[in-house]
Amino acid sequence: MRGTGVEYSPTVRGRRLIRELERLRHDSGLSMEAAAKQLGWSVSKLYRLEHGRSRISTDDLVDMLDLYGVRSPRREALVQLGRDARRRGWWTAYTDIFTGSFIAMEAEASSVRVNAHVVPGLFQTPGYAHAVITGTRPSIGSEEAERRVAARTARQDALFGRTEPPEIHVILDEAVLHRQVGGPTVMAQQLEALAETAAWPQVTLQVLPYTAGANAGMDGHFVILAFEAAEDPPIAYVEGLMGDVYIEAAEEVDRFSLAWTLLTAQALDPEESATKIRALAQRSTRE
Repeated sequence: MRGTGVEYSPTVRGRRLIRELERLRHDSGLSMEAAAKQLGWSVSKLYRLEHGRSRISTDDLVDMLDLYGVRSPRREALVQLGRDARRRGWWTAYTDIFTGSFIAMEAEASSVRVNAHVVPGLFQTPGYAHAVITGTRPSIGSEEAERRVAARTARQDALFGRTEPPEIHVILDEAVLHRQVGGPTVMAQQLEALAETAAWPQVTLQVLPYTAGANAGMDGHFVILAFEAAEDPPIAYVEGLMGDVYIEAAEEVDRFSLAWTLLTAQALDPEESATKIRALAQRSTRE
């Protein structure tokens, strides 16, 4: 799925619901064409619902459950799942900033693994975030830049303010620690904040040193999200100039997991990484 900012993008519960509905249709022995005909819908409508391209209304959900012969208590559970999938989260106040499903999925993740070539948004100070945003989006005005910084701060507050925050593991390319994003003062503040963050109990931070040479993370930034519920498989997320890509097929997610395993072996261990970050932070402050 690609997050375009135009089409509906399902949350974790939305993904779970559409998997269940597709399974129910198959178990009923109905092709997509036959099911659409009996529902009085176009095939394209059913296709969009089953592929997360359109939001499933309660009425449409009930019609599908009727057709597939779903009875209590599973019926009530799926109707409730549909309601939960439509629930609005804190991020809906920033729908102009956060497009696609990523933030909604991150909000429910039990673990977040990030291969980073810039300080991850979750760890960025306002000054660093502003420099990154204006540097990568030179066409936006100051008002939009400030709104994007505010959205990033709200994201941090929401994730780390959870009753049970996710486990966050970051592999940070060493070049990130030396690149003067926003200038010396902003970078010194960011390094100090990063050193503090590395000590948080739910955070594991490893620096990938220059000496690692060629490595499995060189193709670019990626994130792997995992979820507590067994019925919610992990996903990989890649963000680029051509849009956001969500990788859900197990064999493709496994490729990212393998890359992650190799990166963790090549990176400095968390203690060595924290020492390096603290040393650079202290040097930046003196300078």
